[in-house]
Amino acid sequence: MSSTSPLVRVTDAPLGRVTDAPPDPLRRLLLELGEALLGGGLPVHDVEEELHWLGRALGAPEVRVAALTNGLFVALGPDDATRFQPVGAALRFEQTADVLHLVHRLRAGELDGPRALAELDAIRRAPARRPAWVSDLGALPVGVGVCLFLQPVAANVLAAGLGSLIVVGLTVLARRLPYLRPLLPVTAGFLVALLVLSLARAGLLEGPLRTIVATLAILLPGGLLVTGLSEIAAGAASAGTARLVSGAVQLALFLAGVAAAATATGMPATALADVQVARPSWWVIALGLALAVAGVVVNVNTPPPAVPWIVVVIALSVTAQVVVGSAHGAAVGGLAGGVTAAAAATLVHWLPGGPLWQVLYLPAFWIVVPGSFGLLHTAQIEVGNGAQSVLTAVSAVFGVSIGTLIGAVISRIPRPRRAVLLPRT
Repeated sequence: MSSTSPLVRVTDAPLGRVTDAPPDPLRRLLLELGEALLGGGLPVHDVEEELHWLGRALGAPEVRVAALTNGLFVALGPDDATRFQPVGAALRFEQTADVLHLVHRLRAGELDGPRALAELDAIRRAPARRPAWVSDLGALPVGVGVCLFLQPVAANVLAAGLGSLIVVGLTVLARRLPYLRPLLPVTAGFLVALLVLSLARAGLLEGPLRTIVATLAILLPGGLLVTGLSEIAAGAASAGTARLVSGAVQLALFLAGVAAAATATGMPATALADVQVARPSWWVIALGLALAVAGVVVNVNTPPPAVPWIVVVIALSVTAQVVVGSAHGAAVGGLAGGVTAAAAATLVHWLPGGPLWQVLYLPAFWIVVPGSFGLLHTAQIEVGNGAQSVLTAVSAVFGVSIGTLIGAVISRIPRPRRAVLLPRT
């Protein structure tokens, strides 16, 4: 059913009847906004909370909301009929930022319902700021940047660049031929690993696993896994479990592709050992981070006014993650990175004219999430000490998940009021 249809499916809770009926304007507004927020990738518990606050602000203090990954139910009160709205096409990050700003204006009383619906429809129809293939090219600086601090050797960085071009080509192909999209993880894992392992077999590079992981970093489902865990911790077990299963399957497909490439090249399992050939210096880490951030900004179509602030938030969060993680491990480092990102995003949001918290936090979250390191440790199952590797990967993801939950609490701290200095009498 189209998200802009004038009719929605109505479920009468006491009798279980489903009919078609014109929706109440407020209910329709909540349904459309909830669908847009879910399409933007926000966790279901955050969507439910946003709609609860919005309902109170618009005169429906007893609004009922139940969000799932593929749709949401809304009722304006305990005795009101429940409506269901399925989630349509996923929104680009720039569209999600506009929807969040729209919700903020609604809560502040700057918009009424009809104008909000008209603006929401315009946001959905808005063309991207740049062609899709330009956004896909963001995978190139991300792969090179991540490789600079995972495996800072010239041959490995060059291989990561070549592999990233393969990722770009496969992403473009999957967009033009949607029925091929389910094959993207295993195909990307196979082709990238085939390139890197062939170069390793020829003696042109060492430590291929980290190079493979860096190249695939932009496709890995780390964010999906962390969001799923945070949803489960917040009580949204159904949505969280669905995301975890989806992320785990995608991760398994990547690993299957890497394993198939190892078999095709005749490389032994020990070739996938986690070997760091050289440790990066501080300036190499800074360069790699700058490239990775630039790639993410291009890949997700970040709103230009927010870019400088996003860079600041990411720099602070990654610094905290690296410093704390090097001393206390990946789990504590991920926790520190997540909390720092949330605190920095909140402080910037408090500034006059500062971007919304979510607009600043989400890009930092995508950089901090240790999706690539999860694959890095999980791949060690094939080469021994698999239990320890899986424990390390899971603890890293849990660390960021806890940081995300703490960050959500930090983001709800009200903006401090400016002190009013009274003249002395």
